[in-house]
Amino acid sequence: MGYKIFLVFESFLMLFPRKVRKWFFTSLGTLGYYISSRYRKVSFDNLNFIFSNKLSEQEKTEITKYSFKNLLLNFHHVMELRHMSKDELSKIVKIQNIEAVEKVHKEGRAVIYVTTHYSSWELGGASIGAFIEPIVAVYRKMKNPTMQEWLLEGRAKFGNINLEKSKVIKPLIRYIKEKKGSGILIDTNLNKREGVEVDFMGKKISQTPTPAYLARKFNAAIIPVTIRTDDEENYTLMLFDEIKVEKTDDESADIQKATQAQADWLGSLIEKEPKFWFWIHRRFKTDYPEIYASK
Repeated sequence: MGYKIFLVFESFLMLFPRKVRKWFFTSLGTLGYYISSRYRKVSFDNLNFIFSNKLSEQEKTEITKYSFKNLLLNFHHVMELRHMSKDELSKIVKIQNIEAVEKVHKEGRAVIYVTTHYSSWELGGASIGAFIEPIVAVYRKMKNPTMQEWLLEGRAKFGNINLEKSKVIKPLIRYIKEKKGSGILIDTNLNKREGVEVDFMGKKISQTPTPAYLARKFNAAIIPVTIRTDDEENYTLMLFDEIKVEKTDDESADIQKATQAQADWLGSLIEKEPKFWFWIHRRFKTDYPEIYASK
């Protein structure tokens, strides 16, 4: 029942011009910034931690405001994707360095797309499926089943397949063996026993070794991918060159090295344009729970 009500609300919003829908979602983002002291604090805690308290209050405020706004813009994109054709999507998303993927495909290897919560991640995932290849996308189960159903339907619009994180390894391996693409997020909090230690912007944190492990074992290619925009109207899907995974006698060292390379890639993105990362989640709560402690 809740999902049907949500779809009625979506249909109502879709009656309005795009700029009105965008205004609605960005206004919700602004409202969220002012009423959610909890997540404002999370963002400031993350920024203080990563940048070692070197940012000014104004800089942290501007980045945090944008993080709230950007989260709601991603919901806006999901809604529009649910009603958008591939041709319409092609008019707002351009692809950069598709040659990196074409090279891997010519070699007959599967691509593991390393993804993050950076800029317009929902548009990014959909664009891979629409213009490069459908991917098996790993997601974490949400507390709200209505929101989850809505999101997953939107993400599957252009052929992507959603796999829930807790039941992912066997089917993910099967798809990689079939040379199909997959998408794995590397910037979520995880249990220490699930991760390997990397240096992330000068901090020791745990990060998933899954892309490196799978690439090494099944001769797949790790291709980092992100998306960005200058005007929130036109977007560039940025594909990066393959992160090689060595295959020496020391499997652990090979995996750690490739995982570190992924952390370095994400860190460089954030250093250049910190506003685009999703600062309002407790990414470091397992490794550094004290940074989120109430004061």
